[in-house]
Amino acid sequence: MTEVAFHFNVPDKLGYACRLLRKAAGSGSRVVVTGQPELLRTLDTELWTFSAVEFIPHCYAAAADPQVVAASPVVLADSARGAPHQEVLVNLGGTIPEGFERFERLIEVVTQEDDDRQHARTRWKHYADRGYAITRHDLASREAR
Repeated sequence: MTEVAFHFNVPDKLGYACRLLRKAAGSGSRVVVTGQPELLRTLDTELWTFSAVEFIPHCYAAAADPQVVAASPVVLADSARGAPHQEVLVNLGGTIPEGFERFERLIEVVTQEDDDRQHARTRWKHYADRGYAITRHDLASREAR
Protein backbone atom coordinates (compact mmCIF):
# COMPACT_ATOMS: atom_id res chain seq x y z
CA MET A 1 0.00 0.00 0.00
CA THR A 2 1.22 3.50 -0.84
CA GLU A 3 2.84 5.44 2.02
CA VAL A 4 1.29 8.93 2.13
CA ALA A 5 3.03 11.94 3.69
CA PHE A 6 1.79 15.51 3.90
CA HIS A 7 4.34 18.31 4.20
CA PHE A 8 2.35 21.23 5.64
CA ASN A 9 3.07 24.96 6.04
CA VAL A 10 5.56 25.09 3.20
CA PRO A 11 6.44 28.77 2.72
CA ASP A 12 7.64 28.39 -0.90
CA LYS A 13 6.22 25.42 -2.80
CA LEU A 14 8.72 25.50 -5.68
CA GLY A 15 11.78 26.13 -3.51
CA TYR A 16 10.73 23.31 -1.19
CA ALA A 17 10.11 21.02 -4.16
CA CYS A 18 13.61 21.78 -5.49
CA ARG A 19 15.21 20.88 -2.15
CA LEU A 20 13.06 17.75 -1.85
CA LEU A 21 13.97 16.64 -5.40
CA ARG A 22 17.66 17.35 -4.81
CA LYS A 23 17.57 15.12 -1.74
CA ALA A 24 15.63 12.38 -3.54
CA ALA A 25 17.88 12.40 -6.62
CA GLY A 26 20.96 12.41 -4.38
CA SER A 27 19.72 9.28 -2.61
CA GLY A 28 19.04 7.50 -5.90
CA SER A 29 15.25 7.70 -5.71
CA ARG A 30 13.17 8.02 -8.87
CA VAL A 31 10.47 10.67 -8.59
CA VAL A 32 7.45 11.78 -10.59
CA VAL A 33 6.11 15.28 -9.85
CA THR A 34 2.51 16.20 -10.71
CA GLY A 35 0.72 19.52 -10.72
CA GLN A 36 -0.80 22.07 -13.05
CA PRO A 37 1.14 22.39 -16.35
CA GLU A 38 2.11 26.04 -15.74
CA LEU A 39 3.46 25.18 -12.28
CA LEU A 40 5.46 22.27 -13.72
CA ARG A 41 6.96 24.51 -16.42
CA THR A 42 8.01 26.99 -13.72
CA LEU A 43 9.47 24.14 -11.64
CA ASP A 44 11.38 22.94 -14.72
CA THR A 45 13.01 26.39 -14.95
CA GLU A 46 13.65 26.49 -11.19
CA LEU A 47 15.42 23.12 -11.29
CA TRP A 48 17.84 24.54 -13.89
CA THR A 49 18.61 27.63 -11.80
CA PHE A 50 18.11 26.36 -8.24
CA SER A 51 21.80 25.85 -7.51
CA ALA A 52 24.82 27.22 -9.30
CA VAL A 53 26.99 24.25 -8.32
CA GLU A 54 24.72 21.24 -8.83
CA PHE A 55 22.24 19.94 -11.37
CA ILE A 56 19.09 18.02 -10.57
CA PRO A 57 18.59 15.70 -13.57
CA HIS A 58 14.99 15.97 -14.70
CA CYS A 59 12.69 16.31 -17.68
CA TYR A 60 9.22 17.60 -18.42
CA ALA A 61 7.36 14.60 -19.83
CA ALA A 62 5.16 16.69 -22.13
CA ALA A 63 8.20 18.04 -23.98
CA ALA A 64 10.73 15.17 -23.85
CA ASP A 65 11.44 12.11 -25.96
CA PRO A 66 10.19 8.84 -24.42
CA GLN A 67 13.79 7.60 -23.95
CA VAL A 68 14.68 10.75 -21.97
CA VAL A 69 11.57 10.36 -19.81
CA ALA A 70 12.40 6.71 -19.08
CA ALA A 71 16.00 7.56 -18.13
CA SER A 72 15.29 10.64 -15.99
CA PRO A 73 15.33 10.22 -12.20
CA VAL A 74 12.95 13.18 -11.85
CA VAL A 75 10.00 13.41 -14.25
CA LEU A 76 7.60 16.34 -14.23
CA ALA A 77 4.26 15.03 -15.51
CA ASP A 78 0.80 16.49 -15.95
CA SER A 79 -0.54 13.06 -14.88
CA ALA A 80 0.98 10.19 -12.90
CA ARG A 81 -0.70 7.71 -15.24
CA GLY A 82 1.83 6.26 -17.65
CA ALA A 83 4.81 7.44 -15.60
CA PRO A 84 7.98 5.46 -16.34
CA HIS A 85 8.53 4.50 -12.71
CA GLN A 86 6.41 4.24 -9.56
CA GLU A 87 8.79 4.82 -6.68
CA VAL A 88 7.95 8.31 -5.35
CA LEU A 89 5.18 10.67 -6.43
CA VAL A 90 5.28 14.32 -5.34
CA ASN A 91 1.97 16.16 -5.76
CA LEU A 92 2.16 19.94 -6.08
CA GLY A 93 -1.41 20.18 -7.39
CA GLY A 94 -4.72 20.70 -5.66
CA THR A 95 -6.34 17.44 -6.70
CA ILE A 96 -5.77 13.78 -5.95
CA PRO A 97 -3.24 12.55 -8.51
CA GLU A 98 -4.79 9.93 -10.76
CA GLY A 99 -2.93 6.64 -10.40
CA PHE A 100 -1.20 7.55 -7.10
CA GLU A 101 -1.92 4.07 -5.71
CA ARG A 102 0.68 2.53 -8.05
CA PHE A 103 3.49 4.41 -6.27
CA GLU A 104 5.42 3.23 -3.22
CA ARG A 105 5.29 6.72 -1.69
CA LEU A 106 3.20 9.84 -2.19
CA ILE A 107 4.32 13.22 -0.86
CA GLU A 108 1.75 16.01 -0.75
CA VAL A 109 3.27 19.51 -0.54
CA VAL A 110 0.95 22.08 1.07
CA THR A 111 1.57 25.81 1.53
CA GLN A 112 0.15 28.10 4.20
CA GLU A 113 -2.44 29.53 1.79
CA ASP A 114 -6.06 28.88 2.81
CA ASP A 115 -7.11 27.54 -0.60
CA ASP A 116 -4.17 25.10 -0.73
CA ARG A 117 -4.86 23.94 2.84
CA GLN A 118 -8.56 23.36 2.04
CA HIS A 119 -7.70 21.22 -0.99
CA ALA A 120 -5.21 19.30 1.19
CA ARG A 121 -7.93 18.54 3.74
CA THR A 122 -10.03 17.00 0.96
CA ARG A 123 -7.11 14.87 -0.23
CA TRP A 124 -6.26 13.82 3.35
CA LYS A 125 -9.86 12.68 3.90
CA HIS A 126 -9.79 10.75 0.60
CA TYR A 127 -6.64 8.84 1.59
CA ALA A 128 -7.76 8.26 5.19
CA ASP A 129 -11.19 6.99 4.11
CA ARG A 130 -9.44 4.37 1.97
CA GLY A 131 -7.20 3.15 4.78
CA TYR A 132 -3.90 4.77 3.83
CA ALA A 133 -1.62 5.51 6.76
CA ILE A 134 -0.72 9.19 6.65
CA THR A 135 2.39 10.83 8.04
CA ARG A 136 2.27 14.54 8.84
CA HIS A 137 5.33 16.80 8.55
CA ASP A 138 4.59 20.32 9.80
CA LEU A 139 7.26 22.79 8.76
CA ALA A 140 5.80 25.49 11.07
CA SER A 141 6.56 23.35 14.14
CA ARG A 142 10.14 22.85 12.91
CA GLU A 143 10.65 26.60 12.59
CA ALA A 144 9.34 27.16 16.13
CA ARG A 145 12.12 25.02 17.60
